[in-house]
Amino acid sequence: MTDAETIARKRWLTITLTRLAGSAGAVLGVILIARAPTLGPKILGTAIVLSALAMMAIVPRSLAERWRTPPVK
Repeated sequence: MTDAETIARKRWLTITLTRLAGSAGAVLGVILIARAPTLGPKILGTAIVLSALAMMAIVPRSLAERWRTPPVK
């Protein structure tokens, strides 16, 4: 395996793990919302879900843009 393939594999794994961490955070927030007896933890769960969804949408895309191969001229 060449160095370029190794770097690409590590970057792909990083993006995938970022998406998995975001989905795990969203699930944690949903569980917190469902099991919370009072309003405070429900608000916290909602904030966790929204931030996890934002992370899933923004971070992988920005990493892919940062690591994109420059176009060949």
